[in-house]
Amino acid sequence: MLTAQETSCKTKDRLFLLQVKQIMEEAVTRKFVHADSSHIISFCAVVEACLLHGLKRRIAGLLCSNKVAAVFMKVAKNFSPAEQLCQKVQELEQLIENNSSQNNERSRQAKLGNLPPQALKHLWIRTALMEKLLDKIVLYLVENFWDHERFLFILLLTEFTALLTVGPCALEYTKVKTADHFWTDPSADELVQRHRIHSGHSRQDSPSRRPALIQKRQSSGSMDDRPLTWVREYVESLHQNSRTTLLFGKNNVLVQPRDDMEVIPGYLSLHQTADVMTLKWTPNQLMNGNMGEMDSDTSVYWDYAMTIRLEEIVYLHCHQQVNSGGTVVLVSQDGIQKPPLHFPKGGHLLQFLTCLETGLLPHGQLDPPLWNQRGKGKIFPKLRKRSPHGSCDSVSDKEDDEATDYVFRILFPGSQMEFNKYMLFNLCRYCIRSCVFALVALELMDEGVNMWQPTQRESSCSSCSQNGSSDSSFPNGCSQERAPIKLLCDTMKYQIISRAFYGWLAYCRHLSTVRTHLSALIKPTIVDPDVPTNARTGLSREVWGTFLQTAYEEKEIHRLVYYGGVTPSLRKEVWPFLLGHYHFTMTETNRIESSLSSSADHQNTHPLSDSSSSAQQEQLDMYLINLHRIDKDVRRCDRTYWYFSPENLEKLRNIMCSYVWLNLDIGYVQGMCDLLAPLLVILDDEVIAFSCFTELMKRMNQNFPHGGAMDTHFANMRSLIQILDSELFELMQQNGDYTHFYFCYRWFLLDFKREMVYDDVFSVWETIWAAMHTSSEHFVLFIALALVEMYRDIILENNMDFTDIIKFFNEMAERHDVPRVLNMARDLVHKVQTLIENK
Repeated sequence: MLTAQETSCKTKDRLFLLQVKQIMEEAVTRKFVHADSSHIISFCAVVEACLLHGLKRRIAGLLCSNKVAAVFMKVAKNFSPAEQLCQKVQELEQLIENNSSQNNERSRQAKLGNLPPQALKHLWIRTALMEKLLDKIVLYLVENFWDHERFLFILLLTEFTALLTVGPCALEYTKVKTADHFWTDPSADELVQRHRIHSGHSRQDSPSRRPALIQKRQSSGSMDDRPLTWVREYVESLHQNSRTTLLFGKNNVLVQPRDDMEVIPGYLSLHQTADVMTLKWTPNQLMNGNMGEMDSDTSVYWDYAMTIRLEEIVYLHCHQQVNSGGTVVLVSQDGIQKPPLHFPKGGHLLQFLTCLETGLLPHGQLDPPLWNQRGKGKIFPKLRKRSPHGSCDSVSDKEDDEATDYVFRILFPGSQMEFNKYMLFNLCRYCIRSCVFALVALELMDEGVNMWQPTQRESSCSSCSQNGSSDSSFPNGCSQERAPIKLLCDTMKYQIISRAFYGWLAYCRHLSTVRTHLSALIKPTIVDPDVPTNARTGLSREVWGTFLQTAYEEKEIHRLVYYGGVTPSLRKEVWPFLLGHYHFTMTETNRIESSLSSSADHQNTHPLSDSSSSAQQEQLDMYLINLHRIDKDVRRCDRTYWYFSPENLEKLRNIMCSYVWLNLDIGYVQGMCDLLAPLLVILDDEVIAFSCFTELMKRMNQNFPHGGAMDTHFANMRSLIQILDSELFELMQQNGDYTHFYFCYRWFLLDFKREMVYDDVFSVWETIWAAMHTSSEHFVLFIALALVEMYRDIILENNMDFTDIIKFFNEMAERHDVPRVLNMARDLVHKVQTLIENK
């Protein structure tokens, strides 16, 4: 048994391994690591905890409050890298002290490279990492300052930890402010926490309540729930920074958030990035800059703050009043008006429109555009009036101070979307006008009114002129020149109906194709969880005892396991049935005979028994190659899990060797030990585990590189998400097109074994096995889809690309809400079954 000291050390080393893994993944996926990355801060905290663990008591007794600093300063007396570190940190601390005395915050941040507060907390470790001295100092500490007698076991782990610091110290760290490092750097934990806060606020709103003015930030009613760092970042984003350009800013712009409220003064700002222009309005109560003292009453004003993307705005209604600065009302694409913005006096409305027009160029423009007047710059366009004495237009001679209302439209002529909208609008207007004309014409014809009264003239048709004949119904006219209006209306009616019919027919054919494709993924019969009994309670010991004694239906066992799982104490008995080692129709005598037969087969699979035969030499050479791979993987298979003692690892190795000897054409592939390990943990019997693993590999074998099932899984995932969540599918296509779903490779290869802890793996696996007989033989697809759907809002909100989604799911491994994932997967199966059933 491990002591509390050893357990604590193993926990710290596990955290250290995780932080090193995240830093190296970030270096590979993003090609750089930012010096202010949250992973660097977490890494420094873990290194500090590991360094202080296991120090000699006589050393710890001499330490001051900053123990790390005292350790490094002591080491610096005899070790030159530590001396270099001390000099560097003393320079930084001197800068901090000097600038604090001057109370010059901006100068301090500039000289320290904008260090965050967390980095200042771990200043010694962080500086050692940036200067590439950390690995040398840690190794020196391990060799000289650890209690080798009391903490021998801890020493081994700490030496291993020290060697791992070589990797992060070899990386290059950047301090350049990239366009996205502040926004893409948050870890998966932080993204999930943000989503929970936002979604929690959204659920508190009643359906009838008007949507909040700001969509992504909503008040929690208490500043305790709102991270102060987020508040600070939001206020800082209102000003000029490296990420956005501030085009316009004005204080005391009045807004009335609700009808039952008075107008509130606030700060209006117009920001531009590389691809979007944003208009923000923030109440003055939130602009005091002292975020730490904000109470709950002040935090209510976050509900009134506005963030508006200009690409969603179509019209700007400008109302000028003689005694005020003017009002702007923004109208979005869905026709909803934003709260009016009341500008103060002084020409600020015109200045706002000028900055907006400048920011729209070159891809957009205001319609009508502002006019340029010599000596004045931009002015409002002059109204044109129809002259009463002529057909020419004349410019109105209104005085500058006369109140005039304008309606400006935001156009993006270069945008294909705008062009499509324009063409669609004109087409709809033409169709509506034609239909109205046709309906009026038909009504008049029904009343006996002759709509066509052509003037009598000579026919222009040469054939009619030569023959001297014409249709009596068209006096002196040509029957080929004009057709009856009723015929035109009938033709148009026929075309409209035929187009609608063919559109409906194409949709039905597409749906039929989808149904045919998806029908292969599920079973047509929907199994009710409540008939005959509630299956969500799972397979209990009472039900299992009844099954063993009497004739209990196999389908009912699968239904109970599918919806509720197996009682943990029963898994050792039930899993051999679910995997096919035993058949449900077997009696107890048959099961004993089957176990004896499996034991004999397992013992006979010893490769060295025929080593003297020359015919087996080639097979033996192939086996020895695989044996080397097996030994390597067995040694590192779930070493932290309590079950895998040296004796049980030997069982794992024996089973794996027996399987490979019987399947030398397949051989050993990395990952097979991961599939065998949970079976051995539950069954704890080498013979039965070998038989069950053989049955499991009949399905899983095709997922490995020598099979072709993985491509089929990816194609089926693509079809499922395209049908069930088209919005997410479009995002995947836009952000680098990762609809190939390669990030699901490990999920399908190991049946989610590395994505969950062992207890959750047990639940998922038995559900997959029961689903093969209940709902779908491809239930792994629906579990994968459920994992993606559970975090879909986070994926959409953060606009994740392929690299982001790999990083996110790697960090979320073993931390999923597995019962919720299984419920979502069962719901998705039922959704597809319902779609197929409603033909």
